[in-house]
Amino acid sequence: MAACRLTGKSRATHHRQQHPKPPPARPDRAVASHPGALTEHERHQVLAVLREDRFVDKSPAHVWAVLLDEGRYLCSVSTMYRLLRATGGVRERRRQATHPPRARPELVATGPNQVFSWDITKLKGPHKGVYYDLMVMLDIFSRKVIHHKLVPESGLAAQAFMREAFAANNGVVPTHVHSDNGPSMTSKNVAQLLVDLGITRSLSRPHVSNDNPFSEAGFKTLKYCPAFPDRFASPADAKWFCDKFFHYYNTEHRHSGIGLHTPASVHDGTAVQVRCRRGEVLTAAYAANPARFRTMPIPPVLPETAWINPPPKENTDTEQAA
Repeated sequence: MAACRLTGKSRATHHRQQHPKPPPARPDRAVASHPGALTEHERHQVLAVLREDRFVDKSPAHVWAVLLDEGRYLCSVSTMYRLLRATGGVRERRRQATHPPRARPELVATGPNQVFSWDITKLKGPHKGVYYDLMVMLDIFSRKVIHHKLVPESGLAAQAFMREAFAANNGVVPTHVHSDNGPSMTSKNVAQLLVDLGITRSLSRPHVSNDNPFSEAGFKTLKYCPAFPDRFASPADAKWFCDKFFHYYNTEHRHSGIGLHTPASVHDGTAVQVRCRRGEVLTAAYAANPARFRTMPIPPVLPETAWINPPPKENTDTEQAA
C-alpha cells in the first residue's frame, strides 16, 4: 500500500490493526473463595451482633474493640464494614438539615409605583479594605432611581433609607418591594416598616442572582460608566459622584429597556407625548425622502409590563386561552 510505504508502516501491522482476531473462547471459571472467608452462618452471626441494641448506633471499630475486651473475636473491622455495606447498613446517620424549597418570585408591574427593587453595593474607598455602602431603590417599570444613599455601614441605615425613598417619591408607596436576602433586607425593622405601610415584601432565592435583575443591571451601568473611578478618595467624593450619575441616569440616559426614553419621563408619564413627537419627526423625514426607508419608520414601542421572573410561556398561553 502506498500509504504504508510513505509512512514506513508494515502492511502486516496495518492489516492486523484493522482486522484484529477475536479473543479465544475460554470456559467460565468459578470465582475462587478465600479459604479463610466467613461461612454463611458466621456472616449472619456477625450481622446479628452488629444489630444488637447496644451496638446498633456504634461504629464497627467500637463494636470490634468492645467484643475484643469481652474475649470475643468475630472478624476484622473491614469485614464488619463490608457486611454492613452489602446489607445497606452503612449510611449517614446524623440528622441532616433540610430546607424547604424557596418559591420562585414572580412580580409584574404594568406602570410606575407598583414594584420597587433595591440592593446594596460596595464602592472602594481610598485604601484596600475601605468600602462605602451604596443603597439604591428603583422602580422596575420606569427604571427610575427613586432614592440612593451612601453610608459607611448599611446594617442600621436600611430602615431610614426606606423611609427616605418613599418620601422622595412624593409619599407614594409601591405594592411590592423586592430585594435579595442580605441581612439589611431581611432585618426585623425593615420587615416591620413594610408591614406598617401595607407593602408586600418579596425576596430572591438564596444564591440566585437573576432573581434581582433590575438592581444588578443598574449597578452594572453605574460601574461600567467611563467616568467611574477605581477608588474614591473620601465619602464626600463618592457621594458627589453618585449624585451626579443618578441625576444623569434619571433625566438624560436613554434606556434601551424602555423604548430609549429617560427613566424620569416614563415614571411621570411624559414618555407617551415624547413618543408622539418622535413619530411626527420620523413621518416628516419619510415624507421628505421616502427612498431612504424600506417601510414607514416608527419610534421604539414603550413596554407594557416589566417582569421579575416571567412565568413560562406555555403557562401564559394557557391562561390567555382560558
